[in-house]
Amino acid sequence: MKNLERIRKEMSPERRAKIMARAATIMTEEMTLRDLRTALSQTQTTIGNTLGIGQEGVSRIERRSDLLLSTLRGYIEAMGGNLSFIVEFPDREPVSLSGIGFSLEKAAGPQRQSSGKHRTRAANSPQHVATAKA
Repeated sequence: MKNLERIRKEMSPERRAKIMARAATIMTEEMTLRDLRTALSQTQTTIGNTLGIGQEGVSRIERRSDLLLSTLRGYIEAMGGNLSFIVEFPDREPVSLSGIGFSLEKAAGPQRQSSGKHRTRAANSPQHVATAKA
């Protein structure tokens, strides 16, 4: 008998249940965009329709680990959510950041029209890149 199997057999049912509950909590704390979409019972096609892109575009977003903040915000909003950013430092209280990650169209107002063919990304822009765990 393997060591792990022996340890499991020696645990009380209550202890096993507590461990399983904690494991479930840990798994829900960190999800990929695909996991999140699936947990909300939404399809890539539905999200794509809301974003004005095809299913294949949603698939590409879900596979990326490096996204524009505006892309991530749009994806989350397409699922009915709201994206917020909390910054934590060891010697300070957490701070909520605002005003970042808006699309160029929203930031510029109604006078700006985008053809959707080209996206401009400023290298020094604070909304340049967000890293998502995917």
